[in-house]
Amino acid sequence: MGAVDGATFSNHATAGTAATLNFQLVPTAMAPGNSTYALFSVKTANPSVAGTVQLIAGTPTGTGLAAHLTCGVRTIAGTTCNSTTYAAGTAVVADGSALTAGGATTQAVTANGATQVNYCFAVTLPLAAPNAAQGLTMTQTWQFLGTSS
Repeated sequence: MGAVDGATFSNHATAGTAATLNFQLVPTAMAPGNSTYALFSVKTANPSVAGTVQLIAGTPTGTGLAAHLTCGVRTIAGTTCNSTTYAAGTAVVADGSALTAGGATTQAVTANGATQVNYCFAVTLPLAAPNAAQGLTMTQTWQFLGTSS
Protein backbone atom coordinates (compact mmCIF):
# COMPACT_ATOMS: atom_id res chain seq x y z
CA MET A 1 0.00 0.00 0.00
CA GLY A 2 1.19 3.51 -0.69
CA ALA A 3 0.46 7.12 0.27
CA VAL A 4 1.57 10.44 -1.18
CA ASP A 5 0.89 12.17 2.14
CA GLY A 6 2.34 9.54 4.50
CA ALA A 7 -1.09 8.85 6.01
CA THR A 8 -3.82 8.03 3.47
CA PHE A 9 -2.80 4.58 2.19
CA SER A 10 -4.41 2.76 -0.71
CA ASN A 11 -3.49 0.14 -3.28
CA HIS A 12 -1.92 1.22 -6.55
CA ALA A 13 -1.65 -2.17 -8.23
CA THR A 14 -1.42 -1.06 -11.87
CA ALA A 15 -0.03 1.84 -13.88
CA GLY A 16 -3.63 2.93 -14.44
CA THR A 17 -4.15 3.34 -10.69
CA ALA A 18 -0.73 4.80 -9.92
CA ALA A 19 -0.52 7.59 -7.35
CA THR A 20 0.59 11.02 -8.54
CA LEU A 21 3.51 12.37 -6.51
CA ASN A 22 3.05 15.87 -5.12
CA PHE A 23 6.26 17.65 -6.05
CA GLN A 24 6.75 21.01 -4.32
CA LEU A 25 7.62 22.55 -7.68
CA VAL A 26 6.19 20.96 -10.82
CA PRO A 27 9.21 19.53 -12.71
CA THR A 28 8.01 21.10 -15.97
CA ALA A 29 8.23 24.57 -14.30
CA MET A 30 11.81 24.21 -13.08
CA ALA A 31 14.75 26.50 -13.83
CA PRO A 32 18.37 25.33 -14.04
CA GLY A 33 19.70 24.63 -10.55
CA ASN A 34 16.26 23.88 -9.04
CA SER A 35 15.45 20.71 -7.16
CA THR A 36 11.96 19.61 -6.20
CA TYR A 37 10.92 16.97 -3.66
CA ALA A 38 8.03 14.55 -3.26
CA LEU A 39 7.10 11.96 -0.64
CA PHE A 40 5.82 8.45 -1.19
CA SER A 41 5.27 6.11 1.76
CA VAL A 42 4.94 2.33 1.56
CA LYS A 43 3.67 -0.23 4.07
CA THR A 44 2.16 -3.70 4.04
CA ALA A 45 -1.58 -4.28 4.15
CA ASN A 46 -3.42 -5.83 7.08
CA PRO A 47 -3.31 -8.84 7.26
CA SER A 48 0.07 -9.52 5.72
CA VAL A 49 3.55 -10.85 6.36
CA ALA A 50 6.86 -9.00 6.60
CA GLY A 51 9.07 -8.60 3.57
CA THR A 52 11.12 -6.19 1.51
CA VAL A 53 10.41 -3.47 -1.02
CA GLN A 54 12.62 -2.42 -3.92
CA LEU A 55 12.19 0.72 -6.02
CA ILE A 56 12.07 0.00 -9.76
CA ALA A 57 12.15 2.85 -12.30
CA GLY A 58 10.14 2.79 -15.49
CA THR A 59 10.96 4.45 -18.80
CA PRO A 60 9.97 8.12 -18.92
CA THR A 61 7.56 9.32 -21.57
CA GLY A 62 6.92 12.80 -22.92
CA THR A 63 8.81 15.14 -25.23
CA GLY A 64 12.30 14.68 -23.77
CA LEU A 65 12.51 16.62 -20.48
CA ALA A 66 13.59 13.46 -18.62
CA ALA A 67 16.92 13.45 -20.49
CA HIS A 68 17.75 16.78 -18.85
CA LEU A 69 16.68 15.91 -15.28
CA THR A 70 18.50 13.94 -12.60
CA CYS A 71 17.10 12.34 -9.50
CA GLY A 72 17.94 10.81 -6.18
CA VAL A 73 15.77 8.91 -3.72
CA ARG A 74 16.31 8.50 0.01
CA THR A 75 14.39 6.94 2.85
CA ILE A 76 13.61 9.51 5.52
CA ALA A 77 12.37 9.61 9.10
CA GLY A 78 8.88 11.10 9.18
CA THR A 79 6.70 12.29 6.34
CA THR A 80 8.10 15.75 5.63
CA CYS A 81 10.05 15.57 2.36
CA ASN A 82 12.17 18.64 1.62
CA SER A 83 15.83 19.55 1.13
CA THR A 84 16.58 19.21 4.86
CA THR A 85 14.97 15.82 5.44
CA TYR A 86 16.31 14.56 2.12
CA ALA A 87 19.88 15.45 3.09
CA ALA A 88 19.48 13.55 6.38
CA GLY A 89 18.05 10.43 4.69
CA THR A 90 19.58 7.15 3.55
CA ALA A 91 20.30 6.79 -0.18
CA VAL A 92 18.20 4.38 -2.23
CA VAL A 93 19.05 5.93 -5.62
CA ALA A 94 22.26 7.98 -5.78
CA ASP A 95 22.00 11.74 -6.30
CA GLY A 96 22.48 12.79 -9.91
CA SER A 97 21.10 9.54 -11.33
CA ALA A 98 19.06 9.30 -14.50
CA LEU A 99 15.30 9.00 -13.97
CA THR A 100 15.61 5.41 -15.21
CA ALA A 101 17.75 4.39 -12.19
CA GLY A 102 16.13 2.09 -9.66
CA GLY A 103 17.06 1.27 -6.10
CA ALA A 104 20.14 -0.90 -5.66
CA THR A 105 18.98 -2.10 -2.23
CA THR A 106 15.74 -3.24 -0.63
CA GLN A 107 13.98 -1.80 2.40
CA ALA A 108 12.32 -3.94 5.07
CA VAL A 109 8.58 -3.71 5.76
CA THR A 110 6.90 -5.26 8.76
CA ALA A 111 3.79 -7.42 8.83
CA ASN A 112 0.29 -5.96 9.07
CA GLY A 113 1.34 -2.41 8.20
CA ALA A 114 3.02 -1.93 11.58
CA THR A 115 5.65 0.44 10.13
CA GLN A 116 6.05 2.33 6.89
CA VAL A 117 8.98 3.27 4.71
CA ASN A 118 9.02 6.94 3.68
CA TYR A 119 10.74 7.69 0.37
CA CYS A 120 11.76 11.24 -0.51
CA PHE A 121 12.26 11.78 -4.26
CA ALA A 122 14.50 14.66 -5.38
CA VAL A 123 14.35 15.71 -9.02
CA THR A 124 16.88 18.28 -10.22
CA LEU A 125 17.35 20.34 -13.36
CA PRO A 126 21.14 20.79 -13.35
CA LEU A 127 22.68 24.24 -13.72
CA ALA A 128 24.22 23.16 -17.02
CA ALA A 129 20.83 22.25 -18.56
CA PRO A 130 20.66 23.55 -22.15
CA ASN A 131 18.04 25.97 -23.45
CA ALA A 132 16.70 23.02 -25.45
CA ALA A 133 15.13 21.69 -22.22
CA GLN A 134 12.64 24.57 -22.19
CA GLY A 135 9.06 23.65 -22.99
CA LEU A 136 9.66 19.88 -22.85
CA THR A 137 7.48 17.50 -20.85
CA MET A 138 7.84 14.14 -19.15
CA THR A 139 6.00 11.55 -17.12
CA GLN A 140 7.84 9.02 -14.99
CA THR A 141 6.48 5.93 -13.27
CA TRP A 142 8.23 4.21 -10.38
CA GLN A 143 7.17 0.82 -9.07
CA PHE A 144 7.73 -0.71 -5.65
CA LEU A 145 8.38 -4.43 -5.94
CA GLY A 146 7.36 -6.19 -2.73
CA THR A 147 8.66 -9.61 -1.71
CA SER A 148 7.33 -11.46 1.32
CA SER A 149 9.75 -13.16 3.69
